[in-house]
Amino acid sequence: MDAKDNSNEKLLELLQISPFRQRFPWIGGDLQTLRDTLRTDRLPNNNGKVIKITIPEIPNGSFGPGQLLAFLDTPASPPLALVLMLHGLGGSSQRQGLRRMAATLEKAGFAVLRLNLRGAHPGRHLAGGTYAASCNSDIRPVLIRARKICEELCSSSNQKEKSIPLLGVGISLGGTILLNACLEEILKHDTSKPLLDGLACTSSPLNLVESSSSIERPRNKIYQRWLLKRLIHQTLEDPFGISDQEKNRLKRFSKNNNYIRTIREFDETITAPRWGYKNVDSYYLKASPYSSLVDNSRKLPPTLLLQAKDDPWVPSNASEKLNSHLSSIKSSQLKIYISKHGGHNGFHAIDGCWGDKLVKTWFNKLIN
Repeated sequence: MDAKDNSNEKLLELLQISPFRQRFPWIGGDLQTLRDTLRTDRLPNNNGKVIKITIPEIPNGSFGPGQLLAFLDTPASPPLALVLMLHGLGGSSQRQGLRRMAATLEKAGFAVLRLNLRGAHPGRHLAGGTYAASCNSDIRPVLIRARKICEELCSSSNQKEKSIPLLGVGISLGGTILLNACLEEILKHDTSKPLLDGLACTSSPLNLVESSSSIERPRNKIYQRWLLKRLIHQTLEDPFGISDQEKNRLKRFSKNNNYIRTIREFDETITAPRWGYKNVDSYYLKASPYSSLVDNSRKLPPTLLLQAKDDPWVPSNASEKLNSHLSSIKSSQLKIYISKHGGHNGFHAIDGCWGDKLVKTWFNKLIN
């Protein structure tokens, strides 16, 4: 048994949860990834309380202040904690996988704040621009507001404590964003109060260069085109406007399908310059949390990373290397589970989504 297998076994033993087993017919990384696109689950009505959170201008001034739209789902009983939930690239609070995880957590007694990042529908009209893997100036006010919501929920349910815990969960790029926010707090802000009391990330890129190369593989052509269509649609629909140069490149893509062909080219044209990076290489290097995680795992809030080896989008290399490094650090706050199967944010098992169950169990362990 190697160090990774031993780490996996210890984590599942700690959480008292069985290993992941694929569910027929969702066999293999691609079908696990596509399951939520091909099959619709019966979920609760999407009627959470509307929360609008004011955010400042993008650091380089390309877009001014605005608001992010979130939905607050609360359980029938006093909530155990508030979970801030972030979607992935091209996603939103309305995506099936995110709503299913939110429903799982709400049923277990957690309140859930489902956030739409800058540019994501249905909050597209509230803020100009788009988000990035490191958009800390947007996330910090969200976390401050979430702490206030924790106090309000505690007060309204007549609990003795002043506040309930604030937890975070990020799906795919949403996890990278939350990791970067926590790491910036560690490196730049002198505070004894963590941004989050616990964190879980599913299928989250730790090395953006590796993830970009992975999605550009010929086998992933359909995936990449689907993501690009969503990203370009969000960008062109910006009611706050886009530059002529950006518009020309994106419209050429939509006409002849070969001008911007990759996520990397989109990031080079849109994401990197909007967020103040000199080029896409600088963006990928500085917005990848891997190196900071190696140096600062002791200072994180208790954090769980879930990654599948057959994820067609995000390679497991960075998670495996990080896991090997953590085996020599006794006081690390970071736990990593690397599954042989599961795809990209899949983990569909016989009794539902195993990934959702793991996150729920992790959070229960943290607060009990």
